[in-house]
Amino acid sequence: MRLRRPPTSAFAVPVAAATAVLLVTTSASASVGNAHSAGLSRLRTCQEKALGVKAAPGGPANVVHISVTNHGGSSCVVDRIPTITFAGLDGSAQTVPPAESGPYTLARGGRAYAALRTADPASTEGHFVGALSVSADPSHHGVSFGAAAVGMPQGIHVWEPITTLWHGSAATASSALADALG
Repeated sequence: MRLRRPPTSAFAVPVAAATAVLLVTTSASASVGNAHSAGLSRLRTCQEKALGVKAAPGGPANVVHISVTNHGGSSCVVDRIPTITFAGLDGSAQTVPPAESGPYTLARGGRAYAALRTADPASTEGHFVGALSVSADPSHHGVSFGAAAVGMPQGIHVWEPITTLWHGSAATASSALADALG
């Protein structure tokens, strides 16, 4: 395949420079809106061994509260979408609202929260599994939790599971899940 070269003219360099400035300005202003992007270039992905991941019953049927704590010596980033998988099943919980992967900053000693619904309680479809796994970043192996540990001793009912993004409080995560469910 042959690439077409753009014509060269006296306007080519100034136009290219103006376009570059516009792109840099647009990128900078777009990142200002992300509270977690400040200083992102110097923050690294949290080491898995420096994180504490917990999962506990979430109150309503088929809901699990998840948290991640940074026990490391400095701030670091995890993916803003928790990776939640289910034993023996392909795929992972989908985010609500739908979102792209991106960084979420955890300060030293900081904690983030998410809420997971494994299945609509009224659903008769789906599978029952014995465990779920939670990872704060897709590059991590994650931590597994048995069905009883998340309040579902008969098995975790899985049908179109959904999770929130990480939030600064458990209440905010629960509220985001409730809003998504209508």
